[in-house]
Amino acid sequence: MADKEFTLDELKQFDGQNGNKAYVAIDGVVYDMTNVGPWEGGKHHGNVAGNDLSEVIPHAPHKKSVLPKLPVVGKLIK
Repeated sequence: MADKEFTLDELKQFDGQNGNKAYVAIDGVVYDMTNVGPWEGGKHHGNVAGNDLSEVIPHAPHKKSVLPKLPVVGKLIK
């Protein structure tokens, strides 16, 4: 896992808008969604990059099965 630590306020800067990268946190791990096609523009099925989606992912059709394929950029600290 990458060593970078993000607070929730720092994570919010990575919303995939205006040239920003698109990061999401799930279970304390921050993933880079920037080059994931369905996340183009920082949005995917009503979810917005720059947020902790730990409560949302259990309701997604793919659940956590996609996570091992995603680049990890750091961890979320609270």
